[in-house]
Amino acid sequence: MNAMIFLINTLFDLYLMVVILRFWLQLVKADFYNPFSQFVVKATQPIIAPMRRVLPSMGSIDTSSILLALMVVMVKMLVLTLIAGAAFDVLTILLFSVVSVVKNAGVLLFWMLLIRAILSWFNQGYNPVVMIMTQLTEPFLAPVRKILPPLGGLDLSVLVVFIAMNFLNMLFAQYIPFWSMI
Repeated sequence: MNAMIFLINTLFDLYLMVVILRFWLQLVKADFYNPFSQFVVKATQPIIAPMRRVLPSMGSIDTSSILLALMVVMVKMLVLTLIAGAAFDVLTILLFSVVSVVKNAGVLLFWMLLIRAILSWFNQGYNPVVMIMTQLTEPFLAPVRKILPPLGGLDLSVLVVFIAMNFLNMLFAQYIPFWSMI
């Protein structure tokens, strides 16, 4: 039973990350000719394309991607609830889904910042994955760099963003009951 729950969690969470990336790539107007972007688009297009015919975007906000992310978490919760044989409450699953999408977006941002920071030590020349990570994370780092410029060639903006993210995580954990369960 634990192996099945692990597999379901892993598969749904991986696809959720891809859907969040799809939304994020469109939000920052990333290079969609990049091979990494093409993978994300191809993995989500079969579901998002029909949804877009019914649910239009609101400006630069891709509502289809947001709805798909929520649906991925809701289906995951329904499947896990049915496997456990427990009763489910639709409102609880909906609230849990919203919190889960936000928290997973934060986790994705954390890992992208960490990988970008580590790759910056070794990166030589153009790398498509590093380029996309730069496009995705720069909106979070640029405002910090305006306040705290690099000190002696050392960029502390990633550290400041990590501290801010940890602060927000702790703050939300106090006031949102689902936050610490995800």
